[in-house]
Amino acid sequence: MKTITREELKAKMDRGDEFVLLEKGPESSYRRAHLPGAILLRSTRKAPEFLPHNKDAEIVVYCLNFNCHSSEWVARELAAMGYINVKDYRGGKHDWVDAGLPIESWDL
Repeated sequence: MKTITREELKAKMDRGDEFVLLEKGPESSYRRAHLPGAILLRSTRKAPEFLPHNKDAEIVVYCLNFNCHSSEWVARELAAMGYINVKDYRGGKHDWVDAGLPIESWDL
C-alpha cells in the first residue's frame, strides 16, 4: 500500500499537481470541513463515475485520522479496480487541521 505524508500532499497542492483527492467518511463531516479540492466518496462502486478513465491517474484517499482505516480500505478497493497510482494519506483530516493547514466547508 502506497502512502503519502501531509508534507508530500501539501507540496503537491502547492505545485498544482494533477491528482484526485477523495475523502471517505460521513457527508456531515465532509460538509463541516474537508481538504481543499477533496471529493466525498460515498461508495467505491460509484467511483468510476467521477474518477479519470486513465487507470494511471494519481488518486489520494484520506479519512479522519490515523485510527480510521476507511481510506486504506478504499485505496485497496480502487487498486483492485485497476487504479495503479493510489495513495493513502494515513494522517487524514485531523493531521491536516492540527498542522494549521487550510480546509474548505459547505454551509449547511
